[in-house]
Amino acid sequence: MSVTAKIHIEHERLALVPTLRTLSDVEIRVITQGTTAPGATNFPFLIEYHDRTELESRLDDDPTVEGYELVDWTDGTGIYYIAHTPETLLISTVVTDVNGFLVHTETKGNGWLARLLLPNRKALNAIWEFATENDMSLEIIEIYGSDDAGTETSYGLTDEQTAALKTAYEEGYFGEPREISLDEVAAEMDLSSTAMSGRLRRGMRNLVAATIADVDDE
Repeated sequence: MSVTAKIHIEHERLALVPTLRTLSDVEIRVITQGTTAPGATNFPFLIEYHDRTELESRLDDDPTVEGYELVDWTDGTGIYYIAHTPETLLISTVVTDVNGFLVHTETKGNGWLARLLLPNRKALNAIWEFATENDMSLEIIEIYGSDDAGTETSYGLTDEQTAALKTAYEEGYFGEPREISLDEVAAEMDLSSTAMSGRLRRGMRNLVAATIADVDDE
């Protein structure tokens, strides 16, 4: 069963993060390629920034950049091929290793927002372990899977748990800062706070168990 996940990752040694942190209004996107050789460290990027000279000065100082080549620059948007240093952390490495595909990757905040297409949940678990081993912050924002018929999976959630999690998410219960209290979410579903808390707790446990937990350990 394939898995599609949207994740946000942060670490000071991730590709171009030093540049991202010094140029607050720069926007960077990886230009998707049909194939990526395992171990590749040279990738095409589309970078939007108003000052090419300042941008390239930051790239020169970026410890994750070994070298770069400008392909085109038009109206504040450049296309660069950028080679990374051996010390650079690349999420693409582990994604390729598990036969996954980076559908879309762009900068957000002080890190990268990526949409992944993976062959199964074990592949997602491998990416989680890679992040943990490298002290990388990884947040799973969205996740869903499909079976061979193309139907969406429930990931072991009951209808009640699914409704509770969706309501809590949509109302901002999982936001930082939290936009709504547990009591208010419970009122939305006409439940007591104790019942709502139980549904959320059991639902999140089932979701973790069905996606990133190690089945053998369970």
